[in-house]
Amino acid sequence: MGALGLLACVVFVVALLSCTANARPATFSQDFRVAWADNHIRQLEGGKAIQLVLDQTSGCGFASKYQYLFGRVSMKIKLVPGDSAGTVTAFYMNSDTDTVRDELDFEFLGNRSGQPYTVQTNVYAHGKGDREQRVNLWFDPAAAFHTYSIFWNHHHVVFSVDDVPIRVYKNNEARGIPFPKFQPMGVYSTLWEADDWATRGGLEKIDWSKAPFYAYYKDFDIEGCQMPGPASCASNPGNWWEGAAHQQLSPEEARRYRWVRMNHVIYDYCTDKSRYPVTPPECMAGI
Repeated sequence: MGALGLLACVVFVVALLSCTANARPATFSQDFRVAWADNHIRQLEGGKAIQLVLDQTSGCGFASKYQYLFGRVSMKIKLVPGDSAGTVTAFYMNSDTDTVRDELDFEFLGNRSGQPYTVQTNVYAHGKGDREQRVNLWFDPAAAFHTYSIFWNHHHVVFSVDDVPIRVYKNNEARGIPFPKFQPMGVYSTLWEADDWATRGGLEKIDWSKAPFYAYYKDFDIEGCQMPGPASCASNPGNWWEGAAHQQLSPEEARRYRWVRMNHVIYDYCTDKSRYPVTPPECMAGI
């Protein structure tokens, strides 16, 4: 290969790498910023972990410095221990648009001591939400760190807990069902008081005598097309998350997903006839 050919090859490889996205574990300050109440967020272990604090004066929240279009976001979280009724710890992606927003939510709903922690997921696509599902976790998420991830490509969105899928939202645009694929989204997390709805529909109120409440985060990992960035990144079939192995659940993932659906789902908007007398079309798509 001549010098010009070698140079062209190098340029091509560099361009290809620039199109496939940010891919590294990060300290908090590398990829995130405090969104509100900076005196309630404490960096630990040199920024490798953080502590979120909720007391009677304030909750708190943080956000990614950039937005992303497709990929995977994961964090290890240790939730509020003990009597956490009325608290909500949230980890979500949001397009930060006023009217036609896209959003992918994990919301961890606090509990009375001894009761299971509930995680609520929701999907907003082209401004339409109200797609709540709730799962009782099969472990104590306040006793140790567990990994929560949002995987998002052109084919589906998968919410996972310790690599166990708990929810799948498929791309069914061919059936006229909106799917979030045009707007990049930022990554957010908050710890706040929501005792008007969070625990048993608001029946269980927050016990401020137990405050302050703490949640912990570490191992921040974002792999996706950073925006603003190369316009070709999001459509690049070479991105690992668009590969054939990620276009549907693997047989083992599907088995775990069915186990969660059969044993741990406590609410699904798809079966709530009081809200939806006619089953929403996306609910008919199956696994």
